[in-house]
Amino acid sequence: MNKFRCLIVDDEPIAQRIIEGYLADFQEFEVVDKCLHALAARSILQKEPIDLMFLDLEMPKLKGLAFLKTLENPPAVIITTAHRAFALESFELEVLDYLLKPISFERFLKAINRFQKLHITTNSPTINPTLNPTKFLYVKSNRKTLKINQQDIDYIEGMNNYVKIYCQQEVHVVYTSLQKMLTDLTPQFLRIHKSYIINKHKIKAFNQEQIEVGTKQLPIGNTYRGIIEQF
Repeated sequence: MNKFRCLIVDDEPIAQRIIEGYLADFQEFEVVDKCLHALAARSILQKEPIDLMFLDLEMPKLKGLAFLKTLENPPAVIITTAHRAFALESFELEVLDYLLKPISFERFLKAINRFQKLHITTNSPTINPTLNPTKFLYVKSNRKTLKINQQDIDYIEGMNNYVKIYCQQEVHVVYTSLQKMLTDLTPQFLRIHKSYIINKHKIKAFNQEQIEVGTKQLPIGNTYRGIIEQF
């Protein structure tokens, strides 16, 4: 059986051992290497095929997110950190999950399940995490669980404790937050404003102030302009 190849990047040996110990309970995963800082991780990524990287944020020489921004084709990434403040920036970089230390096994299992939903085990030794994204979104609305094809979503609007999911033919109102919604969406979605997430495939036009998605002109938040320009 081909296994998912993992890299653990953390400057705390105890944190490394915890993650490695958790992974030992999953036969389909193997730890290829562990390193204490980002520069060592960079060297490993250049030599080894890696499917999943566990990445700490506060490390010497180069911070985790700064390191992630330098990677052209990063593997799937699960953040492991003691700091809450970088969650938004992390998800904007399309990380798979954001685990706060001390990491419980239950929370770790949820992240592993999320990773496996994005992959189909094949005979290939390593699997591109963008090839098999989850196609459907399951949400509760009007006392029903809806199955929504993510390809049909134009954009999502946040409204306090609710979001509106705008699809080609209908709008769904769901009790959740935009931040939570981001964790369930494939990388084809991009946050452009504190109140909006868009489907990148549905962009028709844009300028520095607005993005046109379908027939709707959506504002670009100041915080997100750099991300839009990079995209």
